[in-house]
Amino acid sequence: MKFWSSNSSKVRVLGLSAVICGAFCLLIVKFFTLQVAENAKWKEVARRQHTFTTLEPAHRGAFFANGAVQKTHPERQVPLVVEVQKFHLHVDPASLPEPLHSSIAEGLRQVLGLDEAAVLKELGRSGRDRKVAEWIDHRQKDAVMSWWTPFAREHHLARNALFFSGDFKREHPGGFLLGQVLHTVQKRRDEATGKAFPTGGLELAFNETLHARYGKKRYLRSPRNALEIGEVVEEPQKGEDVYLTINDVLQTICEEELEKGVKRANGKSGWAVMMHPETGEILALAQYPFYDLEEYSSYFNNPELIEQTKLHPLTDAFEPGSVMKPLAMVAALMANEELLRKGGKKLFDPEEKIASLDGTFPGRKKPITDVRPHKFLNMDMALQKSTNIYMGRVTDRVIQALGPEWYYKVWSDTFALSKKSGIELPGESEGLLPKPGRTYANGKLQWSVPTPYSLAIGYNLQINSFQLLRAWALLANRGALVYPTLLKGKGVRKEQVVPYPIVDRVVEGMRYCSLPGGTSTRADVPGFTEVGKSGTSRKIVNGEYSRQKHVVSFIGFAPHDNPEFVLLVMIDEPEVKYIPGVGANNHGGAAAAPIFREIALRSLEYLGLPPNDPYGYPQGDPRSDPSKAAWRAQSRRLQEKYKSWNN
Repeated sequence: MKFWSSNSSKVRVLGLSAVICGAFCLLIVKFFTLQVAENAKWKEVARRQHTFTTLEPAHRGAFFANGAVQKTHPERQVPLVVEVQKFHLHVDPASLPEPLHSSIAEGLRQVLGLDEAAVLKELGRSGRDRKVAEWIDHRQKDAVMSWWTPFAREHHLARNALFFSGDFKREHPGGFLLGQVLHTVQKRRDEATGKAFPTGGLELAFNETLHARYGKKRYLRSPRNALEIGEVVEEPQKGEDVYLTINDVLQTICEEELEKGVKRANGKSGWAVMMHPETGEILALAQYPFYDLEEYSSYFNNPELIEQTKLHPLTDAFEPGSVMKPLAMVAALMANEELLRKGGKKLFDPEEKIASLDGTFPGRKKPITDVRPHKFLNMDMALQKSTNIYMGRVTDRVIQALGPEWYYKVWSDTFALSKKSGIELPGESEGLLPKPGRTYANGKLQWSVPTPYSLAIGYNLQINSFQLLRAWALLANRGALVYPTLLKGKGVRKEQVVPYPIVDRVVEGMRYCSLPGGTSTRADVPGFTEVGKSGTSRKIVNGEYSRQKHVVSFIGFAPHDNPEFVLLVMIDEPEVKYIPGVGANNHGGAAAAPIFREIALRSLEYLGLPPNDPYGYPQGDPRSDPSKAAWRAQSRRLQEKYKSWNN
């Protein structure tokens, strides 16, 4: 018995020792796992239990206007967009007893005007962080704390059961100024990165440049307060600013005059684009009706208002009409040079007396017509009277001599009408310039026999406003092609594509368009010389040209000898009516030309230019003297010649 008892005791001791050794080994393994193998994991668990991390907002980059356009004036820093400090209000439902929920909701209703039911819904949810109010300012934040601090003390609540997170909100000092150009960002952000979601425009085009990288900050958890320990996990990084070519004052002038003009014409909408002809810098880009960026969501939720968010000078391609006639004359004079280079003869002379009554042309089922008949015209008269038949007659000579391929290349390459402008905005319409030999999707040829006659009067092509401005800048800077830009300091991209004498001769003929006898006398800028042309084109409705819906325009530059800008004004669907003493309201010379005049006059005065036509003022103005006013004598001689040819 003693033997077996002694032996059993030894076994028990050995077994117990083995268990203890095994447990100790397991403990060592567990200790190794916790302290070495999984050290990082459990440190992170402990850190999360004792600390929490918040995103630290940063400034998104801003847009600045071009404050350096005035003569002899210092440059100004003009922000078009600013980031304003705002706050979001949060609650910690786990720290707020349910019996107090109604009192808290009532208090927030009184202080911030919040909906009690919505607050109660958030207080009843699980979790430690529920957002109950967004985008409140410093004054509202102080009001909340003035109510909350004594309330929390009275009811023995953790003060940090109600807390704020900082943020920055996009605001626009100019209100709706540049609305369709700038656009804005949505209120919601990417929760992980804080990245904004732009609604369009420049905000979208430069989103990566403007984007602010949110930082991270770590806090200690406390029953009563969140204790900041000053540990910056990641520094916030401000977004880069973007400096625009647009001048805020010129933009304001354009928007003010455009609004008045569109209302006066009872049009559907309108826009005005101002560009420096030497550099391609866009100085103003206005559109009416305006787009209020602070109410962006109401526009995108309304099918009727969403059109007002689109930048129509960029997205809309249109048939430009008569504003293309000066370019058709440039092409004709270039044809003269081409024929002379090949050893041939010029096909026409600008002073030549050309029969302009017969509007029948090869390939056309219907003859080309003019608003009023003209027996004979030269180039200056044709530009002044905006005749279609003369343009067709000269163009017919070009096609007969050089063929459609040569003519297409002038419009495509020299005038760059087959290429996008490259402006730094999303959504530019490419337009359409018919090309010989190319077919449409339905298999029909784009270019047919009558196509060049249509092009010469601004039909059978689709272009956007920036393409038109680029082509017209050729006239303003003596044959140099430039590219529109919205970025200040980008550098000038310029190429001489038309010889000086050709452009100078066409510009000389265009001087008469806004003088007595011309179709755009309402564009004459008091005290200054200008060169410009009106355009009127019918819109296609149900596959046919409408007599009730038009797009009208005026494009020109001033002063004529050293232009500060090329300015395009367009009105979509002005009311079709006759105005005594003015003419058809749905013509560019009646609806768009006066807007050009007012914008040009105010802009030249703002830029600090002295009048270069000191006697060129309206009749009745004490400064007016028609005998000394610029070009008036030449205009009278042209009118006399026209009468002698057309009696």
